[in-house]
Amino acid sequence: MGGSYEVMSPWAEVDPRPLEGINPRLADLRGRRIGLFHNGKVAAKPITDAVEAELRARYDDITIARFGRTANLEVAETSDRARYEEWVKEVDAVIHAVGD
Repeated sequence: MGGSYEVMSPWAEVDPRPLEGINPRLADLRGRRIGLFHNGKVAAKPITDAVEAELRARYDDITIARFGRTANLEVAETSDRARYEEWVKEVDAVIHAVGD
């Protein structure tokens, strides 16, 4: 069994931008505006419907704002990007449903 093989390094160039952690969790959801984001897949909307029902059952003063993706692309790659960026500014937290 002859032949030659090229061995490649698994290391890659990395982004020099420093890592950032996620925002801390909200202490309480009372009176908050919660964003429900779904990725447009078949089960994602029913998931956000169930999450909304549960949130409304637990918190009577909660506000829900929805945002859904229709194209199978990242929001940043679509014409919805500006609308999404404004939506994010208007909510206190986001719950993202992936409907796979």
